[in-house]
Amino acid sequence: MKPAFSCVLAVIGLACVPPVPGRELPPTPADAIFAGYKVAAAPAPSGRLQAGDRLAICGDSITEQRQYSVLLETYVTACLPELQVTVRQFGWSGEQASGFLDRMQNDVLRFKPTVATTCYGMNDHRYVPYTAEIGAVYQEKMTGIVRAFKAAGTRVVVGSPGTINSVPNWVQSATGTKADLNASLCQLRTIGINVAAAEQSAFADVWRPMMEATATAAQFGPDFAVSGKDGVHPAWAGQVVMASAFLHSLGVTGDIGTVKVDLATGATTTSAGHTATECHDGRMEITSSRWPFAAPAGPKDKDDSIRAGMALCDFDTRFNRLVLQVTAIGAAAADVTWGEETRRFSADELAAGVNLAAAFEVNPFSTPFATLWSAVAAKQEYETRQMQALMHGPEGRVDMEATVALSEKVRDRLAAAVQAAHQPVKHSILIKPASS
Repeated sequence: MKPAFSCVLAVIGLACVPPVPGRELPPTPADAIFAGYKVAAAPAPSGRLQAGDRLAICGDSITEQRQYSVLLETYVTACLPELQVTVRQFGWSGEQASGFLDRMQNDVLRFKPTVATTCYGMNDHRYVPYTAEIGAVYQEKMTGIVRAFKAAGTRVVVGSPGTINSVPNWVQSATGTKADLNASLCQLRTIGINVAAAEQSAFADVWRPMMEATATAAQFGPDFAVSGKDGVHPAWAGQVVMASAFLHSLGVTGDIGTVKVDLATGATTTSAGHTATECHDGRMEITSSRWPFAAPAGPKDKDDSIRAGMALCDFDTRFNRLVLQVTAIGAAAADVTWGEETRRFSADELAAGVNLAAAFEVNPFSTPFATLWSAVAAKQEYETRQMQALMHGPEGRVDMEATVALSEKVRDRLAAAVQAAHQPVKHSILIKPASS
């Protein structure tokens, strides 16, 4: 998308907006990976998902890839079902903040979102070293987006742009080095922090965790590209890092549930979202409405693997804790069977609590999770078609309201399939004290 510029631009100082009172600012990173970058301190998470929220996920082609957006929707549906959050994605390839500002009333606000995430800046930085003009335009348009959402009663999470893996050779006007462009994106991150502070909105730091993930992934060699092999569009690993940044900004704690068992008495207790029978002969039957994030098993050293991204951002510890806590084992260790898999844990580990979601990549939730994932992906694919091919196509030009009404009937069926795919899962855990 070609950028549109104002004839007169007021250059706004990046440090002119004070932090919002009461927000704890993490220290500026001192790591060698940040040498040469002016990395402003990001605010602590201030967003919160609320019961009945309608979440709008907005961004450019990285959002239109429907990867981090599918991750987010699947997560809130499976892992936070009690909130009954519904989701739409509004990604548009090549878009800048200015383009979204122009279309958000027609494309997004008509659906009355209660909370929205944005992820702009990649195209706004024009793939050139930072200039004050670029910064001023971005700040003006992002401020306009946030204010438009707020005027409609929508809470906003201002997402920073991510990072690049290389200067994209498919952008003919790109200039500068990889470091130059990541520094430019870092400057837009700072602007996003200031816009969020000025407008008392939440902020999602995407740039910093992607830089950190890139440094960590260097151990896997140059073919592992967190920000994408084309330089810009992350594969699944990078998309998980992005999703984690938005989950963090929305205040997601990651407590999927806890099951406590006294093996001597058979007494069990569970947290909200789970019920369990008493444990007889080491076996208990559990019904769970709150699922763990049961992504498919995969390598942790390939950039097209969800599991690789989960490892890079410590996803299981931060967002995916389904804990089994066992006492009175009567042995130094015990074998735990969950589904078709068995793992051995020490008595100390089980007494402290074992994260089943991390220990069992394949588990009783794997199959229903895959069904839910497919339903979410199908719905989001249609949302792109509804918006781009229909609402912005010949049908929408003839009669926008009729086009929306008719296409909503199709989307309603796909949304119903998402809800139908999430049902309580019955599963069992068998605990056998190890004989040796």
